[in-house]
Amino acid sequence: MTYNEAIDFLYNSLPVFQREGASAYKPGLGTSIALDDMFGNPHREYVCIHIAGTNGKGSTAHSLAAVLHRAGYRTGLYTSPHIFDFRERIRVDGEKISEEAVTDFVVRWQGMDSELRPSFFELTSTMAFEYFSKQGVDVAVIETGLGGRLDSTNIITPVLSVITNISLDHTALLGDSLGKIAYEKAGIIKAGVPAVIGERQPECDEVFIRKAAEVGSELTFAPRVEGRICEEWIEYPSTPFGRLRGELRGECQMKNTATILCALQQLRAQGFNIPDEAVRAGLANVCADTGLMGRWMTIRKSPLTVCDTGHNIGGWEYIVRQLSEFVRGSVYLIVGFVNDKDISAILRKISEVKGDVELYFSAPSVPRGLKADELARKASEFGLKGWVMPDVNDALADATACAGADDMILIAGSNFLVADLRLGE
Repeated sequence: MTYNEAIDFLYNSLPVFQREGASAYKPGLGTSIALDDMFGNPHREYVCIHIAGTNGKGSTAHSLAAVLHRAGYRTGLYTSPHIFDFRERIRVDGEKISEEAVTDFVVRWQGMDSELRPSFFELTSTMAFEYFSKQGVDVAVIETGLGGRLDSTNIITPVLSVITNISLDHTALLGDSLGKIAYEKAGIIKAGVPAVIGERQPECDEVFIRKAAEVGSELTFAPRVEGRICEEWIEYPSTPFGRLRGELRGECQMKNTATILCALQQLRAQGFNIPDEAVRAGLANVCADTGLMGRWMTIRKSPLTVCDTGHNIGGWEYIVRQLSEFVRGSVYLIVGFVNDKDISAILRKISEVKGDVELYFSAPSVPRGLKADELARKASEFGLKGWVMPDVNDALADATACAGADDMILIAGSNFLVADLRLGE
């Protein structure tokens, strides 16, 4: 079997939520537990940190992994979804899982006599857990896929649980209120395992407090961290780890950093050797150290061109705030979403952007992609007008040709829209 054949099996022979939506969603841990047993319970061979949340969990997971790596720990990192390459999901010390390891796992799985019919995410999680074991990691940072309580990754017993924030997303599956979604995320809080909550929200706080009391978990709400957004980094002048510079920019990253620093303090209290210098180096070099992409990521400096995987209202509240503060010139905004989400709140938020905005409606090239003309129609209900260009690369080429040196281009929305960018061309 070749690597491409292995990937084809994973994508086309298994239900894939990111591609197909709710029809591929398999709540419950029965299959994940059975898979884990078949492969010898590999996640028990190293320490885990478990991260859930609506927004910020990817940035938080990558940042913690970068700091732990800089502190000298051999560190596994499991995140989803990927943007350009499946192997982005599974890394050890920043290096993607090899094509040979992916292929070997799929071949062995196909050779097993099993009646299990796992989803893409269930099988991929098992692949990650076993790979980390084979690679001899000291610690693995594990990001949930969807929710928490019934997520495939929730078979682990971590040393620390982290919940970044709660926003309305996947409401058809997780619930139609912040409290209901918080209940699902709170499912990663385990008996006797400390938990960090990144953002305080009255409707959610009581859910987390009740869950922690129920299972006997020590709960900590992350205190605020003051930061100053600079052109190429965020400066944090006073933290428990000294003066820091964060490579990840955007206003939302200040809340993520508060979560990260609180989590690191909890890990230190458990005996992890995490020098201040490791925190400084990890936060300043998180993209290079872990391969993180798509978080307010600059892909060209003139005209300034940024992409961001803001796919829900929580993410767009931060995006719109930053766009409204951009005063140098015009904003060329290229957007695209999947078709099984209610994007009304996002479109309403986009309509609040102040200044001169040129809007492009595009579409991710996946079966779930919302057609560009349908997006334009929905946007018109909120007074938004723009150019319909289904291919995001055509939209980017047009915006680049029109934009001046003081203007800004932002490609934002679905992960799949950003994944369609041909950045190397």
